[in-house]
Amino acid sequence: MNQMNTEGYTTADGRKIGGVLMEMKNITLRFGGVAAITDISFDIRQGEIRAIIGPNGAGKSSMLNVISGFYVPQEGEVWFKGYKRGPMKPYQVARLGIARTFQNIALFDGMSVLDNIMTGRLTMMKSGLLSQAIWWGSAQREETEHREKVEKIIDFLEIQDIRKTPVGRLPYGLKKRVELARALAAEPRLLLLDEPMAGMNVEEKEDMSRFILDVNDEFGTTIALIEHDMGVVMDLSDRVVVMDYGKKIGDGTPDEVRSNQAVIDAYLGVSHD
Repeated sequence: MNQMNTEGYTTADGRKIGGVLMEMKNITLRFGGVAAITDISFDIRQGEIRAIIGPNGAGKSSMLNVISGFYVPQEGEVWFKGYKRGPMKPYQVARLGIARTFQNIALFDGMSVLDNIMTGRLTMMKSGLLSQAIWWGSAQREETEHREKVEKIIDFLEIQDIRKTPVGRLPYGLKKRVELARALAAEPRLLLLDEPMAGMNVEEKEDMSRFILDVNDEFGTTIALIEHDMGVVMDLSDRVVVMDYGKKIGDGTPDEVRSNQAVIDAYLGVSHD
């Protein structure tokens, strides 16, 4: 990998990565007297796949929740697209262009795959409540346009055959794919994936890995992910930030992180002085 600069960098396989899209500056998050995150800084650059890893309890999910607006840190700054972001509700963060999936699937089991994915378009709908209720005029045109976008995502993720199936009837791996589809429906600049491979078998992991790479390549979507499967992380990621006990202990390319002694110690369970 070429040395990074303010304009971005080039990956080993020749992909061009842009400048900083999001920057976390000296983030500290406490719950009562317990520090979940302590003075962590890192950035996410346009077009890259950025992994956040660490042992259980390292603070990874807390960091993802800070990025997505669920948690507001007591100290530090969150910058997005060159602007400092103040405290925001999750729906406001979504309107900025940040979408996410969840470690525990958060879909509507009684609704069809298509309708679940359509909910990802809600923040983009502009027609008034009355016109939506009677499905007339601009609301009718708008829903047609949104449905066309959703159908393209359904084709992209190869779930055409289940588009009318209630989500509650689907196996776990397909539910995870539907959740990815719903996040993509929001057309995010930054896609946050919280353990997208959790609970999957080998074949399902291979499929999800392929789709993540395709989303990054074909849509140009910047991706930040938390994942416990180190093989997946090292294969997918351009850069990796490593957390342990709420602190950053490593940050760099997969090869750099692999050879970092502090990271090796954390994963091997070496005692901390």
